[in-house]
Amino acid sequence: MVTTHTIGIDIGGTSIRAAVVDARGEILDKVRAQTPPTAPALEKCLDRLVAELRSRWPVEAVGLAVAGFLTPDRSMIRFSPHLPWREVAVGAEMSARIGLPVSLEHDANAAAVAERRFGAAGGGHNTLVLAIGTGIGAGLLLEGRLYRGSHGVAPELGHLCVVPGGRVCSCGKFGCWERYCSGTALVDSVVELVADGAYRSSLLARETAEDPGSLTGRRVSAAAADGDPVGVAAVAEFARWLGQGLAMIGDIFDPDLIVLAGGVGASSGLFLDEAREHYGAMLTGSGHRRLARIRGTQLGEAAGMIGAADIARSDLRRVPAPTAGG
Repeated sequence: MVTTHTIGIDIGGTSIRAAVVDARGEILDKVRAQTPPTAPALEKCLDRLVAELRSRWPVEAVGLAVAGFLTPDRSMIRFSPHLPWREVAVGAEMSARIGLPVSLEHDANAAAVAERRFGAAGGGHNTLVLAIGTGIGAGLLLEGRLYRGSHGVAPELGHLCVVPGGRVCSCGKFGCWERYCSGTALVDSVVELVADGAYRSSLLARETAEDPGSLTGRRVSAAAADGDPVGVAAVAEFARWLGQGLAMIGDIFDPDLIVLAGGVGASSGLFLDEAREHYGAMLTGSGHRRLARIRGTQLGEAAGMIGAADIARSDLRRVPAPTAGG
């Protein structure tokens, strides 16, 4: 039996990751690029990554995991806070360019599908997969099925306001949860801590003072793992906001399982225990109700790619075969 290989592409606000994935969810090959700022450059980059992978592997379809609002039928990207597309049929246009079927899915939904089939979300009854990277995406599985809401955009949890008048967000609002609980938020927290001047002995503080533009969430996480006081303080603040947000989500959805995915979620060992404590302390009725299990991802940053590829494979199977003479 011939295994169907598909390409999954996770398009984030900072980077693009693409992989050839088999039917077991195994990554066979992968490439990566920085996310271009304009739509034409972004589309050219996607075509180039697909061409590179197709030069080494036979593939039958492509899945795009996109950080943005999709129409309910997943045919069009309406809006993305971190990407340049507005009301664009990205899948159909890309399909016409590369000659392969192209499926669209929200990046957190793609991660949720992957974690459900191949990773940490298996066995959950009502499961929230929180993809924490440049921002926050969320995929909600009710009885194992994706919940999209009435207009295809649910649940947009990263843009719930947690600090009225707080940090400006790329969505145009202020004080969104992802501005305090994401890779970008880690950077902002370090900059604010350094500006207070309380950590002059910190290597991370010195690096930030010398070149603030070079700071990344990955660098902050690495510094925290090494015990740098500014990194530790920024991660502690992140854990507090994560726990507070999860308690709010617990009050709304009451999930039995929460999986932390995405680039920052892959470093959950740094903050998961502390976030659990904040979550348990702030959940309404804590001590008189069951808490959700909170797990780190099993698939790491690959979840979006694996899920997008799996969705493309599923969509391919649903396409009706051509009729004779049709």
